[in-house]
Amino acid sequence: MTVMYGTVSQTDQEEDYRFLHSTLMEKKLHLLFKIHEQLRRFVKRGPIPVQDSATCLASNLFEDLIHHKWREEVKELFTLFSKPHFKFLLHVHDAVAQRDYEPFLPEVPDGIIDDEEDSVKIVSLVKTKEPLMFVRALFDYKPSVDPAVPCKDAAITFKRGDILQIVSMEDDTWWQACHVTGSSTQAGLIPSQQLQERRIALQRPQTLFKHQNIKTAEDCKVFSVEDDVDYGAVTGIHIAGLRRSFRLGKKSNWAKEAPRSRRWSSGVHDSISPPTYLEVIPYHKNAKENLSLVVFVGPSGVGVNELKKRLLISDPDLYGITVPYTTREKRSQETDGIDYHFVSVQKFEEDILNRRFIDYGTYRGHYYGTSLDSVHHVLSEGKVCLLDVHPCKLKRVYTLEFKPFVVFVKPPRIEELRLTRRRAKFICDEEDTNQVRMFSEEDFEDMIYSAETMEEQHGHMFDEVIVNGDIAMAFRELKANLQQLEEAQVRWIPAEWLCSSPTKARRSCGLLAGWI
Repeated sequence: MTVMYGTVSQTDQEEDYRFLHSTLMEKKLHLLFKIHEQLRRFVKRGPIPVQDSATCLASNLFEDLIHHKWREEVKELFTLFSKPHFKFLLHVHDAVAQRDYEPFLPEVPDGIIDDEEDSVKIVSLVKTKEPLMFVRALFDYKPSVDPAVPCKDAAITFKRGDILQIVSMEDDTWWQACHVTGSSTQAGLIPSQQLQERRIALQRPQTLFKHQNIKTAEDCKVFSVEDDVDYGAVTGIHIAGLRRSFRLGKKSNWAKEAPRSRRWSSGVHDSISPPTYLEVIPYHKNAKENLSLVVFVGPSGVGVNELKKRLLISDPDLYGITVPYTTREKRSQETDGIDYHFVSVQKFEEDILNRRFIDYGTYRGHYYGTSLDSVHHVLSEGKVCLLDVHPCKLKRVYTLEFKPFVVFVKPPRIEELRLTRRRAKFICDEEDTNQVRMFSEEDFEDMIYSAETMEEQHGHMFDEVIVNGDIAMAFRELKANLQQLEEAQVRWIPAEWLCSSPTKARRSCGLLAGWI
C-alpha cells in the first residue's frame, strides 16, 4: 500500500522519470532539435534576393545599349538579351524572388481532437510581408455565367475599370477581393491572374467574318476625307495639325500584317500576357491640379480624329492640340508654328537620336512627328493636351510626369460598321490624291482585327474604352467621363509610375492606401 501525504508518491515520480528519460533518448526528438537549430540559423541569415526585378533591369539596360557604339561586347550582350530563353529565365527569377515561402500550417483534420477530453490547441498567426494590393480590373466578370467558380454566391461581379482590393492571394486559382467604391464592400471570390490568363490562352479565336480569303489592299494608304473639313469656316476656330494626321499613314502596316496574323500564330500570341489586372495606387490631386494629357488610341478609320476635333471645338479654352513637326517644304498658305513646325532633316534626325519624339514616321519621303516639346507647350498654356499616338509609343508619355488618361476608341461589330460607315469616304493616297473610294469590307475587317490586337497587347494601359458606333453617343460618353475625372478628388494611377520595381510598388501601394 502506497501512502501519500499531500505530495506525489515515489512510484509516480519514478514513472515520470522513466517516461521523461525515454522521451529524451528518442532519436526522433534529437532530429527535431537539429531541424529546429537549422531553422534558427536560416532565420538569422535572412536570405533575400539581391534583385527582385531582373526583367525590368534587363529591359532598361537593353534600351541603353541601343545608344552605345556597336562594339563586339555590346553586340554579344545585345544578342543575349534578345533571346527568348534568357527572357524567360529572368521572368522565373523574378517570380521566385517575389514569392513568399514562409511556412504554412495546415488545418487540423476533423476527428483528431476528442471533445470529451482535455486538449491543447495551438493557434499560429503568421503576418505576411505583402500588404493588401489594389488592382484595376481589365475585363468583365459575372459569376453567374462562370461554370468553374466554386460557389457563385461567394463570388463578386465586376466590370472593366473597377477598382478592387485584394484581400487574399493564397489560392493560385481564386483570389479574395472586394470593391473599393460602391455600396457593397463585402469580400468575395474572383479569378486569379493565373487562372484568367490560362482561360484566355486556351480560347480559340472565333470566326469574325464569313469570308476569310479576301485579299487586302496592301499598297493603299488611307486618309479620311473628313480630315480636310475646314472647321475654321464653321466655328471660327483654326485647328492646326488635324487636317492630316501622319498616324493614319500607318494603316498599310496593319493591312500587310493582317492576312498573315489571322492564321493565329501561337508563337506570337503565347508570348504576350493578356491583360487581367493592373496594380494601382490612390493619387490625391492638389487643389489646383487638373487633368493634363488625354491620349487617344485606336485603329485607322475608327474616328479618333473626329472625337479630338469635337472635343476641341466644345471648349477651345480648355483643350489644345500639339503642332506636328515635318521636314517637307512649307506651302504658301501655311504658317510655321501653327500648321506645322518646319525643320531640316538634320534637325529632325538629331531629335530622333535625342528621343525628343513621342511618335514619328515618314510619308512620301518626308518626316512627320509629334515632339515632347509640343506637348509641354500646350501644357504651359494651362490647357489639356489632346494627343493620338500608336499604342506602341504610349510609354513615352505613360509616366507620372504627364499622368495621361488613355482612351481606346474601339469599333463596333462589323454589322454596325456596315450601317454607320456605309457613306464614309476615303482618299487612296498613293499616286492620285483625288481618288476617292468608300469603305470596303476589307477595311472593316482590318479595323476590327487591329483593334483586337491593340487591346490584347496594350490593353493594360487603357483607362477608358469607348465603342464608336454612333459618333454623337461616343462623344457624349467621352465628355461625361472627362468631366467625372476632373471632379474626382482621388485618381487611381498605375503603381509602376511611382516605383521602378514591383516590390517597391507594392510597398508604396500599402502606404498610400491610407490616404483614402
